[in-house]
Amino acid sequence: MRVRVLVVDDEPLVARAHAAYTRRLSGFEVVGVAHTVAEATRFLAEHGPVDLILLDLNLPDGHGLALLQRLRSAGHLCDVIVVTAARDLAVVRRAAAHGVVLYLLKPFTFATFRAKLMQYADYRRRLGDAPAEVMQDEVDQLLGSSRPGVARSVLPKGLSQERLKTFTERLREAPEGRSASELGELVGTSRVTARRYLEHLADIGRAERSLRYGGNGRPEVEYLWQHSDEQPYVRSGRLSVSPPR
Repeated sequence: MRVRVLVVDDEPLVARAHAAYTRRLSGFEVVGVAHTVAEATRFLAEHGPVDLILLDLNLPDGHGLALLQRLRSAGHLCDVIVVTAARDLAVVRRAAAHGVVLYLLKPFTFATFRAKLMQYADYRRRLGDAPAEVMQDEVDQLLGSSRPGVARSVLPKGLSQERLKTFTERLREAPEGRSASELGELVGTSRVTARRYLEHLADIGRAERSLRYGGNGRPEVEYLWQHSDEQPYVRSGRLSVSPPR
């Protein structure tokens, strides 16, 4: 069954971008877009509950978490992914207290957006497959699959979470960037294996690719760790990065 999604963001261009991103993902259906607390409330009253809300926090007629609190009081048990530029720890803690399943910081790339929603899809799948009564380890797995980070299930086939962590640590230690050959030597793997992990980090927006030209004139791909989600898709109210085809 497809996940019914309501997008809530005060900037029409951003809301359309989030809706377009969501429509590109299998298993998700955008059923509405709202730009204010009032519009979101009215949509839910007229069209009924949804499965997931992509919720901005800074809305013109109220705070997103106030909307969420109102929905919870009214019995709406839909999941919420906060999509915001708000980095204040107090806000993050309030969001977690209100049952937000994921927290996505703007700006971000399509790859990061896709990874978060695939993580959420994995959480829903695990929830749907769980028995009516669960054991402690099953509860831990269910709650763990909804937490921020790269879910194990969204890793490409053949990659391991433990090895990915190692490559991430080594790349973060290299502010000038590293090639697949250099990282493979540091980690103790082949260049081909290192390249697979580095390409995955680049695909989810955590590393940037560039060409490095050596003395022999042959370029080599270099990977640089990104300390924040760069390449924002919206700058000054204009789309600057289109979703990849």
